[in-house]
Amino acid sequence: MTRASDACPMENRYLVNGVNLHCFDWPASADMIEAAPVLLIHATGFHARCWDQIIRHLDGRRVIAFDQRGHGRSGKIPPYTWDTFGKDLCELITLLGLRDVIAVGHSMGGHVLVQAAARYPGVFQRLLLIDPVIFPPERYQQPPMWDRVEDHPTTRRRNTWPSWQVMAEHFRDRPPFATWDPTVLEDYCRHGLLPAADEDGFVLACPPEVEASVYVNHAGCNVHGLIAEIQAPVTVLRARLPASDGSGNHFSTSPTWPELAAHFRQGRDVHLEQYNHLIPMEAPERVADHILDRR
Repeated sequence: MTRASDACPMENRYLVNGVNLHCFDWPASADMIEAAPVLLIHATGFHARCWDQIIRHLDGRRVIAFDQRGHGRSGKIPPYTWDTFGKDLCELITLLGLRDVIAVGHSMGGHVLVQAAARYPGVFQRLLLIDPVIFPPERYQQPPMWDRVEDHPTTRRRNTWPSWQVMAEHFRDRPPFATWDPTVLEDYCRHGLLPAADEDGFVLACPPEVEASVYVNHAGCNVHGLIAEIQAPVTVLRARLPASDGSGNHFSTSPTWPELAAHFRQGRDVHLEQYNHLIPMEAPERVADHILDRR
């Protein structure tokens, strides 16, 4: 069963931890009222509507997805640190009164989800961490690669566009977008732009300097001390491993510690060698199957 492709979510804004978060809520169909809801947390530089093609395959369950601070239609208020994103999620969960949730986090969203699951052990039925960018423990002892946000290459991303259609066409044949499901690319572009302040065209809903700030601040949030506290079953999806010579861009391979799943109380590792780090964009139906534990 798939949800109608044109199903529109309800939209609300919630003041959480000093920032307004824009939240999308797809109500459950009549026959899925009693089913566990699904909570979706997106990656750095993305937004809640990147999940749309996955949501179509979630059997009509209630689904909640939100734009993290600095992203999408949420407030652009720093700090953009990973522990701050974790606090945002914890407060949102409390505000929404969520219980018995199947929670899914991609990349930074998975890292954030680990923080919330350790703090609220009774909230989650299951966790799906999609390449959650949790490094080996020793990596957190190393100095960060980037000290200043303005030096990070992401700050040089093209920020202005005449339309989402032009943006989609520009990216269609370029890595990492060339391997995406085409409809996911359209969702990413359609919902990833906001009207420019001067009303001339559009700008990225996650400004380049915000995205760069998130990357620069990653090394300061080591969650290894929280992993053993998580009681819910956890599945870790990992993309292909980096080449031995370190070649490839930061989206082409998995940044996640291969031994991560073994350190959860109930952890399961799934290595998807055929996909890059952006698994939800490449294989939305397969991700939906993992969310519903059909694999």
